[in-house]
Amino acid sequence: MRQLLLAACLCAALNGPSAASDVPYTPDGHLSIPENYRSWTFLTSSLDLNYEQPIPGASDEHSMLDNVFVNPSAYAQFVATATWPDGTIFVKENRYAATAGTISKSGKFQTGIMSMELHVKDEKRFAGSWAFFVSDGHKPAQYVQPSASCYTCHARHGAVDTTFVQFYPPLLPIATAKGTLAPAYVSESAALAGPHQK
Repeated sequence: MRQLLLAACLCAALNGPSAASDVPYTPDGHLSIPENYRSWTFLTSSLDLNYEQPIPGASDEHSMLDNVFVNPSAYAQFVATATWPDGTIFVKENRYAATAGTISKSGKFQTGIMSMELHVKDEKRFAGSWAFFVSDGHKPAQYVQPSASCYTCHARHGAVDTTFVQFYPPLLPIATAKGTLAPAYVSESAALAGPHQK
């Protein structure tokens, strides 16, 4: 019996939150950075990707490479249903992109953490189901008020449930096949594609 309990605890630790009640909030309403997030499901990486305004901590002096992770239980449900369950946590880890150095002669590689952004689905806690948090990568992530532009940007352009599934190559075909793409995203994509590709 004890071995079964230990196995269950280990599985939960590896998978991350499976429900909103498991999201690691701090007593003052912010969010602890999940210690094991780098073992979560990797979704994508990008270089200097920007939507409307600079990412917290970013500057014109540095390029930024980011890595996006999601808790495995949420990923598994998305693969099955093309929807995100309550308790989904995205972690966007923004790292400095260094230029050629040491033995490298060209290109860029990731170095220290510049900042972090977390996107959490908690239907009972947040009026719009989702909330954003930002961190320097070390301290707990601070809650971002709903008046911030990240909320409206995701609501207008998110491919699935206000999330940027369009930037996650393994997931976009799943959402397309299962018909969960947001109508606004479908219209926007058609307009950007141009008449010759419709």
